[in-house]
Amino acid sequence: MNIQTDYPINQGARLNQLDILRGVALLGILLMNIQSFAMPGAAYLNPTAWGDLQGVNQIVWIFSHVFADAKFMGLFSILFGAGVCLFAERAMQKTGRSAALHYKRNFWLLVFGLIHAHFIWYGDILVSYALCAFWVYWFRNRSPRFLIISAVILLVVASLYSLFVHFALNNNYIPAESINDMLRFWRPDAEVLSREIKAYVGNPIEQFQQRSKDALFFETQVFLTTFVWRAGGMMLLGMALYKSGILLGKRSNKFYIVLAIVGCGIGLSLSSYGVIKNVENNFELNYSMFWGSQFNYWGSVFTCLGYIGVINLMLAKSVLKGLQRRLASVGQMAFSNYICHSVFCTFIFYGHGLGLFGAVERWQQLVIVLLVWVLQLWYSPLWLNKYHFGPLEWAWRSLTYGYRQPLKK
Repeated sequence: MNIQTDYPINQGARLNQLDILRGVALLGILLMNIQSFAMPGAAYLNPTAWGDLQGVNQIVWIFSHVFADAKFMGLFSILFGAGVCLFAERAMQKTGRSAALHYKRNFWLLVFGLIHAHFIWYGDILVSYALCAFWVYWFRNRSPRFLIISAVILLVVASLYSLFVHFALNNNYIPAESINDMLRFWRPDAEVLSREIKAYVGNPIEQFQQRSKDALFFETQVFLTTFVWRAGGMMLLGMALYKSGILLGKRSNKFYIVLAIVGCGIGLSLSSYGVIKNVENNFELNYSMFWGSQFNYWGSVFTCLGYIGVINLMLAKSVLKGLQRRLASVGQMAFSNYICHSVFCTFIFYGHGLGLFGAVERWQQLVIVLLVWVLQLWYSPLWLNKYHFGPLEWAWRSLTYGYRQPLKK
């Protein structure tokens, strides 16, 4: 390998549009992840499973659900798919081949993800991304039209699974024991909740045992029924949006205005309607767990597109340029900043730190999110003034290319 061809990407060669979008997605993800950091896992999907859901707490949950739930993770998945194309293109330009580097890169992402999931926070998404990257790579040269059709098919698979289980559940085709398992997951009893809280505020061994069990559930059952289809579909959509120039701001302002209005209009309306119907049904298992989740499932896809339209319009109009530069720095260090979310929040909520798991209300969680945003918007540009990469980006890149990358500028 020619070492000189693998030096850090020149800052002028970076795609600022993608860095800013990635920065927005990274910060937005914490609006939802904070719930899993702070409360028993069931509270993420079923807000009635834990804590107060009245007054300002209800407002915070509705806001987070409608504007953030699956939206920023979807946007992050879109950008990951675009990144697969971009990485392959640059590898081909430098060396004439890309497959070996792609698989080596995502092997190490898988390793990082497993360490993160089992030793820091169970809600890790890196494992799912790495596993999906192993196969979405083979779609990178297909046309945008083919990629969009493939993305829709994959998204439909996960949706059909939920609808099938909903139908079986409401027509008594599922054994009572399995229904009880679902109910314990959807609305755990006091004993189950108490055990989870005790584990996460306990000593490191107790934390590890609970965290590893929860992580394994995500890496197997949740991945096979949802993540592989949802994340994979959004990655293929990201490839299509990258190849068509939509992610890069290459379309007209009129195009992005329409994308913003139609995407946000349909997406936020669907998610809002889902809130109304789930509240009407008191978040009961028979309605909300499978059928009731579909409004936000599909609403989030449209909202992701709407957000891409909004952000590209802001970039075209040079709105809040100082904030744009900071968001680009956050996005350039997205891997490091994502892991920092887990380090910061597990210290606040787990037993090795402040031990506040299960004791912080939703509105207070929002305050913590805002503080983390301010912190990362502050230190990310400071770090990148001195270094080419974030620390984990540097480690990941060094492992991918097989030699120590220059870090200091």
